[in-house]
Amino acid sequence: MTENTLNNDTTDWADEDENLSTGDLALADRAALRRVAGLSTELEDITEVEYRQLRLERVVLVGVWTEGTVQDSDASMAELKLLAETAGSEVLEALVQRRDKPDTATYIGSGKVAELRDVVISSGADTVIADGELSPGQLRQLEEKLKVKVVDRTALILDIFAQHASSREGKAQVELAQLQYMMPRLRGWGESLSRQGGGAGGSGGGVGTRGPGETKLETDRRRIRARIAKLRREIAAMSTTRETKRGRRHSGEVPSVAIAGYTNAGKSSLLNALTGAGVLVEDALFATLDPTTRRSETPEGLPYTLTDTVGFVRHLPHQLVEAFRSTLEEVAEADLLVHVVDGSDGMPEKQVKAVREVIAEINGKRDDPMPAELLVVNKTDAVGDLTIARLRHLFPGAAFVSAHSGEGIPELRERISQLIPRPEVTVEALVPYARGEIVARIHREGEVLSEKHTEEGTELSARVHPTLAALLEQYAVGSPA
Repeated sequence: MTENTLNNDTTDWADEDENLSTGDLALADRAALRRVAGLSTELEDITEVEYRQLRLERVVLVGVWTEGTVQDSDASMAELKLLAETAGSEVLEALVQRRDKPDTATYIGSGKVAELRDVVISSGADTVIADGELSPGQLRQLEEKLKVKVVDRTALILDIFAQHASSREGKAQVELAQLQYMMPRLRGWGESLSRQGGGAGGSGGGVGTRGPGETKLETDRRRIRARIAKLRREIAAMSTTRETKRGRRHSGEVPSVAIAGYTNAGKSSLLNALTGAGVLVEDALFATLDPTTRRSETPEGLPYTLTDTVGFVRHLPHQLVEAFRSTLEEVAEADLLVHVVDGSDGMPEKQVKAVREVIAEINGKRDDPMPAELLVVNKTDAVGDLTIARLRHLFPGAAFVSAHSGEGIPELRERISQLIPRPEVTVEALVPYARGEIVARIHREGEVLSEKHTEEGTELSARVHPTLAALLEQYAVGSPA
């Protein structure tokens, strides 16, 4: 290969890099960190406590069907399979047991545990994932009987969040949620870490119970409590920064629109379609953890902000809702909530219910009313006319779009324009040419109805917010110079 050829190839690569969006680069970066099949992802223990880091390679799923229809149970297991695959595992088998309620000792009952053990041995699985949150006792019992690692749905979702977190705030929020989940589930390494009485007096347990005063397990619990306290302080400080940025947007009285919805419903794709933001888009659950805010305009030129938020899921772990509260408040404090629904999902009404439950929980500690909601059914290009007709009956008043093909996007922009708060004061002003920054602010924050240039300055008719209207009083048409 000649030197010229090498130079040409280098130029081509450089051109390709220049054409990549921020989302393309983020996707390439995430793909470069994919787990390698057959290699353990369990970290070496360095604090002599089992941190229950996941080792998801070849897994068997197990669930308990307590209520609802067969379709509900199948949908829950199908979602668990997607979660497991998103975490980097290969799903081999899935078992479901019909019970009135989960078994308090082993989640699925002793008979089903024996059947599950046979499936684990025959399939060569190294992990079992339960479709629910297991108590510490259930986790220990299952691992003792199955002889493989057992992971519950909550730990699985936390693991996915840990993989996808990229910002400092996102990583801190995920770590806090993991530590809160882990705290009651810590366990020592065998008999050497049984609880000691401590000191000469001890706990009065007699010979053999008096020890050094604090076991290694207790030391780790104390360290984790200290780490949790530090993370909460850090997140509170970052939350203050976020509120400052949000306050700046509100002080300009620019309407805010939050995009919320079920995970993988196409929220980031919709943000790209509306604003050309170029943010990360991936066909995976919880691809977006860090909120992205972009500026957009209505067809009439009125500016507003659009914020893409983290996706929701059925039974979203409470620890995550608490840890991500500062981020999720972008939804509760918005002027308009664009609720995105996956039209290709088998039971979209379940998605809508799950999202509304989480938003109600976020808003529960606030006195402000819920923002107005615009339901948007996405991925219409992936379903037939019969499904579209059913969805229109199911969600009357919803907007139907395809962020992928662009179908329905202009109509959605018009719907957003109609629903966001409008500037309420109409002004007629003659602004001197020397005050061009005021004209720019009117364009940025208000809605210009007419504009013409005269010898004295720029004459405008516009709808603006009260604060800007007060500033324009001195330039009102007909007022004394």
